[in-house]
Amino acid sequence: MQTLESLSDALETTADIQSIVRTMKALSSVSIRQYEQAEAAMANYARTVELGLMAVLRQRRVAGLPPPGSDRAAGTTALIVVGSDRGLCGGYNDRIARFARSRMVDGPVELGVVGARVAARLEAAGTPLAFALNLPGSVEGLARLVQQLIVEIDRWTRAQGIGQVWLVHNRREGRAAAQPRAHHLLPLPDSYLRKLTDADWPGRSLPQFRMEPDRLMSWLVQQRLFVVIYRALAEALASEHASRLAAMQAAERNIEERRDDLQQLFRQRRQETITRELLDLVSGFEAASASDRGA
Repeated sequence: MQTLESLSDALETTADIQSIVRTMKALSSVSIRQYEQAEAAMANYARTVELGLMAVLRQRRVAGLPPPGSDRAAGTTALIVVGSDRGLCGGYNDRIARFARSRMVDGPVELGVVGARVAARLEAAGTPLAFALNLPGSVEGLARLVQQLIVEIDRWTRAQGIGQVWLVHNRREGRAAAQPRAHHLLPLPDSYLRKLTDADWPGRSLPQFRMEPDRLMSWLVQQRLFVVIYRALAEALASEHASRLAAMQAAERNIEERRDDLQQLFRQRRQETITRELLDLVSGFEAASASDRGA
């Protein structure tokens, strides 16, 4: 049977855990907002890059040239999977690991991973990794991680002849804290290029440029790659913290229920102890009174 001392220690430990959970909830809430703002801040630059691609594609159409690239580029497919480095986020990593494995059933895939937790899950399933990188601890580290990924992608396409590069990650959608998504990074999808080529220019005058069109196109593709990866990482980190927030909310409810049970049990044990001590006092008093009367 639990004693008053053990119940008191359990209540103190529960209160400490509850304080930690509340702190983690607050940190996750703040982090979600920061990463959502970082993702939104890229929207204007993404639109600028898209307008640049529209201008170059218009010029190519006027010159009678076909759109560059193809959806069905030859060569091996490469996949970049974004998970998490830290736990306590429910099924976040399991979900994206299953989604990544579902995209590797059609043939050999060169696999790169961002996040130690999802890397461990994929390696445990017997999947070899080309590289594994860690996620930054703040928004400031996103740009550096994007540059690392672009270097790896460039190595894939130049040295290994990779034909297509995809990126998969979790994203918040509605009430779902982690919904897997896939981005076709390279080459630019034909449907996307056709959409830009056929789109109406938003201004009255058409843009002019002096850079050689192929060089400008290559630079714009690199910028689009940076934007898409940056926004995907920000969305993934916001989703990770949203999953952790949901897990901490569930944990807090369980802790509160456990604390209520402990408090009820503590009050019951204390009442039993008080009653037993009172009975001992009464019994002792009666025994002493009987002894006095006998004397």
